Amino acid sequence: MPTIELTRAPFTGFAVDDIEAARNFYSEILGLTVVDGEMGLINLQLGERNEVLIYPRPNHVPAAYTILNFPVADIEAAVDALTAKGVVFEHYPDMGTDERGIFRHGGPLIAWFTDPAGNVLSVLQA
Repeated sequence: MPTIELTRAPFTGFAVDDIEAARNFYSEILGLTVVDGEMGLINLQLGERNEVLIYPRPNHVPAAYTILNFPVADIEAAVDALTAKGVVFEHYPDMGTDERGIFRHGGPLIAWFTDPAGNVLSVLQA
């Protein structure tokens, strides 16, 4: 028997400094389903039982790590599609990302970018 009794599937969340910019980015640029929540919050619907809560926070400071990874079948196609929509991929010379921002040196192929609040996201070939 679990120590705590859940009323629904667990979910994660993160902060942004501009909820409208986040809504536009996640729905229009990334093409995800964004649902309005209570008290000015938004939810990313990432499958039948998977959601991410996004909430506004004054004086938001982005995390210094990847907060959300998007698995894709073809990283080249994902990078091309996002670049065409204005997404700029991060370059980490110390890690060896290539000219497109793709890390190809062991592990999954991965490329990092940020949302309008500076939160680090990735696409990774899986």
